[in-house]
Amino acid sequence: MEVSIAIKKRRSVRKFQTKPISPEIIEKLSDALIWAPSAGNLQSRKFYFVFNEGVRKKLALAANRQQPLWDAPLVIVCCVNEKSADKYGERGKKLFAVCDVAASIENMMLQAVELGLATLWMGAFDEGVVKEAVGLSENVRPVALVPVGYAAEDPDSPAHLAKEEIITRIN
Repeated sequence: MEVSIAIKKRRSVRKFQTKPISPEIIEKLSDALIWAPSAGNLQSRKFYFVFNEGVRKKLALAANRQQPLWDAPLVIVCCVNEKSADKYGERGKKLFAVCDVAASIENMMLQAVELGLATLWMGAFDEGVVKEAVGLSENVRPVALVPVGYAAEDPDSPAHLAKEEIITRIN
């Protein structure tokens, strides 16, 4: 699949089938995460692949009981590793590391589209509850939860702002 097609085909899916994801597909998703660009090549990101139903339920409780976290066979807890971003001080920890994670998530989401999977980027959750549920160390901070699975819905494309509203050309 061409990248331009995957970009336009990607949707935020909130209803998932319970069908498991094969190990081969999990490996491709993992590769997509690690091949994303990284500020200063610090690679200040860490990902937890949660298949365990009990832990997924704890994540759902941390995120206001959002159903996709209960239903999807996989939830990826996407984290910054603030210790590895120390080289760039506060900006490294609070911005560069988050950008690293965001680039990885987008890579993985586009790979998921190519593989026939659906995803949802979620940011509304209680960090402390997520840290406890997954057993994160002090310097690892969750910034996104991404349920991954086979879609049980086919949402329409949301409206997008016109290019002229968000892109300014400076010649």
